[in-house]
Amino acid sequence: MTASGAIWITRARPGAESTARRVEALGFQARVDPLLEIVFLDPVVDLSGIAALAFTSANGVEAFARLTAGRDLPVFAVGETTTRAARAAGFAKPASADGDVEALAALIARARPGPLLCAGASEPAVDLPARLQAEGLTARALPVYAALDRSPTSETLAALAGFDAALLHSPRAARGLAAVLESAPAPALRVLCLSQAVAEPLAAALGKGRVGSVAFASRPRESALLDLLPR
Repeated sequence: MTASGAIWITRARPGAESTARRVEALGFQARVDPLLEIVFLDPVVDLSGIAALAFTSANGVEAFARLTAGRDLPVFAVGETTTRAARAAGFAKPASADGDVEALAALIARARPGPLLCAGASEPAVDLPARLQAEGLTARALPVYAALDRSPTSETLAALAGFDAALLHSPRAARGLAAVLESAPAPALRVLCLSQAVAEPLAAALGKGRVGSVAFASRPRESALLDLLPR
């Protein structure tokens, strides 16, 4: 596959495959070459005293669901993708913040469900328990997966100039792309980001001409991200 007419999907598997299907349904070719690799962890799950669960990603839902059969606690999810993952995992009525982690913290602060367990990454971009504790809530983190940096293939690097766009779903992936651009500048590459927070790590690369343009979705939803694709 040549890069012409192709969209580089940088998010980790398995989510990358879902994004690729949506991209292809819009008439583009999708090149899946993640900048992150997800590794599930095996912590002990202690739900004693916990009144609700909070998830900031679909990866967190999937990783947590592997560790326990319990599905009776209320669930708060950051957005549409995480909410769908929670339903698929067997949680009946997850409440969606339909936004980012700050929106999720605000939703939980309004609901005040009681002590929360925040199941997520070992190195989260935003410390959700700390946000909730600042609101007077009791919350603790449970790392259920790790996101490891991954280098793109040589084929992807050689094709950078020909992609229609690269999609970024997380600040961690954006930092990975910024590192790649230091040694492999792509002054014609258009980068589309899930949110402003995702776009921020690319500010220096943009200022130094290592990337052509950086844009972010009007809302932190994949549907809004895909709206940025050239039509």
